[in-house]
Amino acid sequence: MAKHHLLPDQVICSTAQRARDTWEAVDKAFSDHPAATFDKRIYEADAAGILAVLQDAEPEAHTLMIVGHNPTLQDLANQLIAAGDIDQRANLHQKLPTGALVVIDFPVDRWADVHNHSGRLDRFVTPRSLGPYTA
Repeated sequence: MAKHHLLPDQVICSTAQRARDTWEAVDKAFSDHPAATFDKRIYEADAAGILAVLQDAEPEAHTLMIVGHNPTLQDLANQLIAAGDIDQRANLHQKLPTGALVVIDFPVDRWADVHNHSGRLDRFVTPRSLGPYTA
């Protein structure tokens, strides 16, 4: 994410320890650390619940990152996306693996205006697509 300048302005993370650990590992890669909030609504939410969290995001945030859980994030991503690379969309429909990144562009000025089928899949990056990990 840092290498491709995908720095979120705001991060909303589940309160679950594994989600916090994921965010902590990602945050270390950034020189500018985005503001992060931990929202208990994400932990057991369905896709509509996480959409409500997204719609409540700070309007000043241009780029938002949600750190949460599957299958809910996969369901939400598939509901939000209406366009984008058809092969990547098919892959996302099949599986959203742990540690994957889904970047969705929305043609809106306010997060409150995001709704189902309003986004375009910009990229879908899985850990496997990055090749072997070396520390």
